[in-house]
Amino acid sequence: MVRLLKQAEAKRLGLPGRTSLEPVSGEMGSRISFRIATIAPARPGDKIRGPHLHRDFEECIYVLSGRGTMHCESGEHPVQPGDTLLVPAGEKHMTVNTGTEPLVLLCFFPVGDVSSGTTEFPSF
Repeated sequence: MVRLLKQAEAKRLGLPGRTSLEPVSGEMGSRISFRIATIAPARPGDKIRGPHLHRDFEECIYVLSGRGTMHCESGEHPVQPGDTLLVPAGEKHMTVNTGTEPLVLLCFFPVGDVSSGTTEFPSF
């Protein structure tokens, strides 16, 4: 049965350096997870968050709006609307907003529980 999910009903996650909503996850019986992450433009004096990694699963990120740079162990990748990033399991990564507008990312995971397989780090 198809389910209609409203963004206003999505679970709010307390993740560092970004606003994250999780409309789809294992908590609702799904075998995948889907998140909407918004990263605000940097302000003078802001502390930059550290990277994170997903131990046993990939992350696929689609850039909806804004501009930024994905910093990862394998290099840096400037991103803009329409770009897709495929992050392999186990690679430290973080996306930084380099523009003046919010950077909005759609993040897809092939698991129902992202949190238990994710490690956050203070810095690279």
